[in-house]
Amino acid sequence: MSGTRTDIEAVEAANTALYDALEQGDLDAMADRWIDAEDISVIHPGWPVISGRGEVLRSYALIMANTEYIQFFLTDVEVSVLGDTALVTCTENILSGGPAEEDGSAGPLVGGLVVATNLFRRTDGGDGEWKLWSHHGSPVLIEESDEESEEGPPEDGDGIGSMG
Repeated sequence: MSGTRTDIEAVEAANTALYDALEQGDLDAMADRWIDAEDISVIHPGWPVISGRGEVLRSYALIMANTEYIQFFLTDVEVSVLGDTALVTCTENILSGGPAEEDGSAGPLVGGLVVATNLFRRTDGGDGEWKLWSHHGSPVLIEESDEESEEGPPEDGDGIGSMG
């Protein structure tokens, strides 16, 4: 971690607020977490680059409209601050669920891992609020056969599958 303790804590709080807004399905709170500018961008896992405030917020509206339940458990959080720019890297341990079953019981829950990079900028100079400038999420794809899980990691040691 680099930067002053106060800045790091403020960036951590801004990062947490971003994920809280998504968990709550609160598009207004999500919009408030992003810089009010057209040069923002997002890359959701498996999606192309989305640029521009309207398109970025539209992408979150689509995710929220099509996700019944989502919860993030962030691990491996690292924060670096340099002046009015901050970089957060983390692993998003995601638990999400689909619509309720016909009998009213909870829908299926699915877990996933995404490594994320969140780039923040401080608004209005040194005393401003930290707002998101860019988010990039990449899925972590791990393929394990029954033999590999019993014997340990694969020979090449990376354990990462390929998209295909």
